[in-house]
Amino acid sequence: MAPRSGAAARPRLPFAFRLGNLGIRLALRLVFVRLRIEGLEYVPDAPGVIIASNHLSLVDPPLLSVIVAGLVGRRVRYMAKAEALDAPVMGPVLRAYGGFGVRRGRPDREAYRIARAVLDAGDWLGLAPEGTRSRTATLGEPKTGVALLALRSGAPILPVGLAGTERTWPIGARLPGFGSTVTVRFGPLYRPVAPEAAGDRRAGLEASTDELMRRIAELLPPAYRGRFG
Repeated sequence: MAPRSGAAARPRLPFAFRLGNLGIRLALRLVFVRLRIEGLEYVPDAPGVIIASNHLSLVDPPLLSVIVAGLVGRRVRYMAKAEALDAPVMGPVLRAYGGFGVRRGRPDREAYRIARAVLDAGDWLGLAPEGTRSRTATLGEPKTGVALLALRSGAPILPVGLAGTERTWPIGARLPGFGSTVTVRFGPLYRPVAPEAAGDRRAGLEASTDELMRRIAELLPPAYRGRFG
């Protein structure tokens, strides 16, 4: 995929990121992943975008990074659980991709500061509203952090639906599987409505989060949608 031309200046992609993308592409070929990408017209060549998807597998972040870099020449940096950065294999991969840790279960001001800095620098920020991988392949209950970050930063959200990556590298498997088909479907870019406009701030934030989940659900096969179907 050749990056689109004629858009705003892009930050230069780091060498480690470009090298990692080559490795991921090779790995996908070695395990015979058949990749279908839909909604290409919705992927903007623009800085400071939050890309929000469901989360099924360890391969989700690098896969989306490869696709976005190939389409629009933008780097997607991912927020991951802090302990993942210390993992023997995934830790170095996450760091090479500019990943950074967040302490789950409590507010993490440092992770929020880094997230804002990522968007301000023109990179894309990859987030999963559920905060963790789904063990049932269906959408689970989301956290409000993605909508809150979008509202506070003014960054637009690009929703993405992933289907099939749970078979590419299942949870608990030591190695990826062979011969899976993965569908990556992008939806229209949008900005959530400020919670204040909905009256009660907390209720408004939860409504914005539910809207994001519904947008992701619309991009998924019915069996993946959970209560948002």
